[in-house]
Amino acid sequence: MPRYELDTPCVVIDLDVMERNIRTMQSYCDQHGLAFRPHIKTHKIPEIAHMQVRAGALGITCQKIGEAEEMVAAGIRDVLIYYNIIGQSKLDRLMRLARRAHISVAIDHETVLRGMGEAAEQADCRLGIYVDCDTGYHRTGVATPEAALALAKMIAYYPNLEFLGLATFPLTEASGPWFETAQTVFERAGVKIPGISGGSSAGPRIAHTVRGLTELRAGTYVFFDWSSVQTGLVTLEECAARVVTTVVNRPTDTIAIIDAGSKTLSSDFGYMKSGNGYGYIPEYPEAKIYSLSEEHGHVDFSACSSVPEIGEQVSVIPNHICGTMNMHDEVVAVRNHRIEAVWRVSARGRVR
Repeated sequence: MPRYELDTPCVVIDLDVMERNIRTMQSYCDQHGLAFRPHIKTHKIPEIAHMQVRAGALGITCQKIGEAEEMVAAGIRDVLIYYNIIGQSKLDRLMRLARRAHISVAIDHETVLRGMGEAAEQADCRLGIYVDCDTGYHRTGVATPEAALALAKMIAYYPNLEFLGLATFPLTEASGPWFETAQTVFERAGVKIPGISGGSSAGPRIAHTVRGLTELRAGTYVFFDWSSVQTGLVTLEECAARVVTTVVNRPTDTIAIIDAGSKTLSSDFGYMKSGNGYGYIPEYPEAKIYSLSEEHGHVDFSACSSVPEIGEQVSVIPNHICGTMNMHDEVVAVRNHRIEAVWRVSARGRVR
């Protein structure tokens, strides 16, 4: 189906590019003896998760229980939930999942651990536990290797919990020295670290240099986005996702309004943290999406040799594809500009 027959705005996935990204990341992990556990918070689509597992992934990573519920319902059987899970209602849902699949979680505080241990024992379920470590991002995670050791020892008090090792996000150059110190601290205490898991779509830059790392987690890599290009992580040829949008107004000779605003593209700058525009238009490289209303994108074409007419479709590579995907009910998967599938983004909005 030619692109002009698409109803806009819509997310279009280039299957050839996405499949290449999946193969490339899996090949890197295989080459360096790393288990791979892709993070589905980027795509939120079970069909893509199954593609990643078939390519060789050990399992998947989810951020919230709601995402995990969607994935397990779709047949995924090995899930890490990388988030502190607090409160009885969430623990009840977690135990229901643990009866259907192999579930592991990341924790960074004894209060969270206690809730896990007591819930798992009462429900007669088993959970794998990673100790989340702050190796420089200062969001979640224990601050010191000694604190990680204390939590690891506490896990042993709960018969239905299994210590799986240490984990961090994001994996950076500072993570290696942190984990090296941790390994020394654990060895002196006679406690084995079964594995070390690091999260980062930029993992191939450094994951193989981190001593003791056994697992890589990455999400954005499946599509990549404009911030991935702007920060030098990839080239445009590796960006698999675009938002196809239509010009709906031309208020001046050089300004056009498109039918994709903040509720379509999101206003997130991704890795860039701040930016100069809200995405990249490949058909008009010099154009600048300088402002977003909720349902309108304001685009300056003054640096371009031509300006699209009302009714013309253009595509936008979003700044941060994760936020964009969470705003859409479905995506169109294409190969050679022909539709192969329409996938429901079944885990969108599952933030609890």
